[in-house]
Amino acid sequence: MATLILVRHGRSTANTAGLLAGWTPGVLLDERGAAQAAALPGRLADVPLAAAVTSPLERCRQTLQPLLDARPGLPSHTDERIGECHYGDWSGRKLAELSDEPLMAAVQQHPSSVTFPGGESMRAMQARAVEAVRDWNARIEAEHGEDAVYLMCSHGDLIKSVVADALGLHLDLFQRIHVDPCSLTVIRYTGLRPFLTRLGDTGDLSSLAPRESGDDGDAAVGGGAGAP
Repeated sequence: MATLILVRHGRSTANTAGLLAGWTPGVLLDERGAAQAAALPGRLADVPLAAAVTSPLERCRQTLQPLLDARPGLPSHTDERIGECHYGDWSGRKLAELSDEPLMAAVQQHPSSVTFPGGESMRAMQARAVEAVRDWNARIEAEHGEDAVYLMCSHGDLIKSVVADALGLHLDLFQRIHVDPCSLTVIRYTGLRPFLTRLGDTGDLSSLAPRESGDDGDAAVGGGAGAP
């Protein structure tokens, strides 16, 4: 079957501000995120891509645009199923404030039990993301062969949930996975099992250094190293 490259969108203004963006409109890449997106074509220069699929949210479309500009013949598609989790009433709120919500402990320790107030459950988020991946795997293989490689540009929690599924991990363990903005995660799907060949690859090890107070971190509800 196909090989999938999952790209998390570049750093956004919500990441920098420590906000849980969700589907809030108008969340764009910040200066660093734009630079990360501009570097993406070079990072993928040696990889033949059959197609690119993106979340409909602006920060993902912005991240993918330099790659599309560099490869004008690359088929591009939008799929709402790989859009961000619907965080409902939590959308647009500061993560520092949400840390005091009783539900946040369940988000971290027992996410399969969580339904966001006015939003969707984390189980539903994972189910739609995995369904999208499986559908696109079949489509890409049918059109381009089993050795085809394609790309999806999505969001931190979505990518982590797809990785958990590929590894056979329960959703309650997906918070152990971390992907930085504009990182590449690669899963090779076969008829028997998926193989995770890259996880959160940025080509930059600076994120391993201790973070200073106020650093951008990873403003997804799953948090991670340096999360506000």
